[in-house]
Parts: sequence; C-alpha cells; structure tokens
Amino acid sequence: MGSLVRAFKAYDIRGRLPEELNEEIAYRIGRGYSDYLKAKKVAVGYDIRLSSESLANALQKGLIDGGAEVLDLGLVGTEEVYFATSHLKLDGGIMVTASHNPKEYNGMKLIREQSKPISGDSGLDEIKHLVATQDYTQSEDIVLYESKSQRYDICGEYTQHLLGYLNRDVLRPLRIVVNAGNGAAGHMLDNLEAYLPFEFIKINHNPDGNFPNGIPNPLLPENRQATIDAVIEHKADFGVAWDGDVDRCFLFDENGQFIEGYYIVGMLAQAFLNKEPKTKIIHDPRLTWNTIDVVTKAGGIAVQSKTGHAFIKERMRQEDAVYGGEMSAHHYFRDFAYCDSGMLPWLLIAELVSEQGQSLSQFVEKAQNSYPISGEINRHVSDAKSAVQRVLDVFSDSAVITDKTDGISMEFGDWRFNLRSSNTEPVVRLNVESRGNPELVEVKTKQILALLEE
Repeated sequence: MGSLVRAFKAYDIRGRLPEELNEEIAYRIGRGYSDYLKAKKVAVGYDIRLSSESLANALQKGLIDGGAEVLDLGLVGTEEVYFATSHLKLDGGIMVTASHNPKEYNGMKLIREQSKPISGDSGLDEIKHLVATQDYTQSEDIVLYESKSQRYDICGEYTQHLLGYLNRDVLRPLRIVVNAGNGAAGHMLDNLEAYLPFEFIKINHNPDGNFPNGIPNPLLPENRQATIDAVIEHKADFGVAWDGDVDRCFLFDENGQFIEGYYIVGMLAQAFLNKEPKTKIIHDPRLTWNTIDVVTKAGGIAVQSKTGHAFIKERMRQEDAVYGGEMSAHHYFRDFAYCDSGMLPWLLIAELVSEQGQSLSQFVEKAQNSYPISGEINRHVSDAKSAVQRVLDVFSDSAVITDKTDGISMEFGDWRFNLRSSNTEPVVRLNVESRGNPELVEVKTKQILALLEE
C-alpha cells in the first residue's frame, strides 16, 4: 500500500503522474479527507495542468462518497480556494496543483475550516494513514455525484475582497506588465482590470497546461527574460510574474530589474504599517535586518517565525499579526484568513507607488544599498549535519548572536548568515547579508561555501 502514499510530503501532496498520483489515489484522498475531518461541505479547485481536472473530478467523488457536498470552483488560483473556504464558512478546501513543478507532476494542497493548513502534524499524516489502509470502494451512483457537486464561481466575490484592501482614490494610471506564465492568474487580472486605472500589458496570459513558454517559476533566472523585455519595450512602471497556481508573485522594477523577495517583504510591511501603526509583522529567519529596520522605524513590532507556510500562519494567528512575509515570495495576510496570496502583494505595491509618487526602483534602492544580500545559494553535500557543524565550529566564538529557530543564524555586528538543511534532500541553503557592504557579503559567502565543500 506504500505506493498509494508516496506523493504525501511534509506540507502537501505532490507526485509524478501516474505512478505516484492518479485518479484512484485522488479518489482515496477524497475519502480519507472526508473521514478525517467529517466535512459536510468542501471547496475544490484545480490549476491549468492537463491532468488537474480529471484528478479533481476523482477527488470530488471520494469526498462525496465520504459524506461531503462539494463546491466545484473549476480552474482557479490556490488563493481562491483559500478565500472560498473562509468566506463561505466551509468545512475545508482542496486545491489540485503542482505549482511550479515539471508538467509530469501534480499534487494537492489541503485546508480545513477557516482555511487553516493541513500539513504533516496537523492532519496530513492521519489522512495518509487512511489512504494507505482503508478499503475504499467507489460508488457507481452518478445521480449522487451530480446532486452533491455544485459549480460555484467565486471570482466576482474574490475580486471585491481584493479591492477592499486598496484606497482606489490614490491610484494612478500605471502601466504594468503582467506575466501569468500561462497559469491561473489571467482570469483574476481580467476581473480586476475593470475596477483599476492601470494599463495591463499581458504576456503569456491564457491558461495552457502544455506550458508553451516553460513552467511558470520566476524564481529561475531563465524564466524572467520575457517579463524583463516587456517592461523595457513598453516603458512600464513595473512588471509582475506569477507561478502556476498564483500563490507567489515576483516583481520587476521600471528598468526590468528583478527584485528579491526579501525587499518586497519590507515594502509590504511598510504599506501595512502606514495604515495600521504599532501592529505586528512576521518574518522568517533567513534574511532579517531590512525587515526589522523598516518595521521598527514605522512603529511596528517584528516577530521571527520558523520558515514554512504552516509555521508562519500559526505564528500570525498567535500574534494577531497583520502581515507575514518570506523571502521566497510567499506573503500572508491577516484579513485573508492568514493565508498567502499572489494577487495582494502587487496591488498593495501599486498603491504604495501611486501614493508616494516614487518608482519601484527608488523604493527598494535604499534597502538594497543598506542591506546587500547573497541571494539564496543551494549546495549539495554528502552529509548536511557535518557540513553545518563545520561552519558552526569556525564562527561560534566570534558570533554576537546565535539563533537556531530555523537552521542556524549567526550575527557578527556588520554581517550575518542563515544556514539551513533541506528536510527532503542532502542540500544546505545559505543566505548572507551585511550592513551596506556588498564586498563583505561576497567574501563571507565564499568562506562559508568553502567550509561546506570540505
């Protein structure tokens, strides 16, 4: 039965088609989810992958045989499943997506009431056990499936929710390149367009599971050029690109320069603190100084959390934080059931740019100069634990602060680093930053990499 659950990971479900994920397994996941949650009404959505609709249909049958009714959202972004679940007060939601993984993969993201995440130690392990051990047999009652599954278009309600974050009176007629990557962002942009004074330059706009322009993952430098070229050609105010299921967005300034997610966290923290001073902002430990600086100067409170959506969301609920941001381009919002959204970040930044009358490059220039970074560097190592210990041994005596919230973070007055081991492969991830000294970042990065490779 192990072959039935190979797609279960620490935070979600993700596997190769058809051996790790197929319609039979999707059906069993629906049954296991229903049995575990005793859910009465569940939202189901799916991304643009060619396998997603059939997997979603099998999933729905499992949910219905398990006693649930289904709201079929159709082709949507992950955040629309999050929104539908909390907004309509459902018992849970499931998004069929493999996000930015290669097209021979698919997966699922599971949530429960109030859009709370279901991950390894919060229900996913229990569902995995049910999928692996229970004798689930599919009903042949087509009438039952048709009566218990209702098509529901959430996009109009979600559009109004997004607009509720903005003061549209301050918005200027910006020209914005929007690159949906042939993923699920296009319909959301089309719905927003009627309410905003922006001119959209749309590229790779139509959903296409064949991925004619490559897998939508703007974290990869080779996937950024189309957005860069369009920003420059159309003299746009800035550019935005999304991953396939729209839960991450990536920004480019008016010169086509890609902006690291770390600096976007600072901008969004500023945007929220402008509206709600003295509130809490959650950040991850990988890169911190710019975020802490921005939040402190704006009168807010910066709170560090372990990396990962389940940890960030839980900490935000504990602290009642208005916003949480990770340098990986995941941004979380209190008024969005503490969930991550790929639409809200660029909208809030468009408002900030409009209101302040500055370009995006002007906004991030100070932060980039004040806190230069290495960017996240991944290294394959034979023994991650030993590699990390070598680094600790060299730097422990001189570190002013050593923090083990997530991997090791060490501070030295004018520079700091975070080093983390992957949970799933022999890889370590390094981030280095300094106070205004890019040469120091380069020197220290090389020093740590040399220690890792010994």
